[in-house]
Amino acid sequence: MSEIKVKLIRSRIGTTPAQKKVLDAMGLVRREQVKTLKDNAAVRGMIAKVSHLVEVVA
Repeated sequence: MSEIKVKLIRSRIGTTPAQKKVLDAMGLVRREQVKTLKDNAAVRGMIAKVSHLVEVVA
């Protein structure tokens, strides 16, 4: 299965509790942190929920 790199580009401050839970599930705690995750529908859905906070790194 392929992998996808996700980077937290905006701060978690001011986000809703649901958005914080999504970021926790992805393992993103600090700004500029990059995590490698499996590229599947669940991860794509999490990225869509917090798309204004993260970016997909090539």
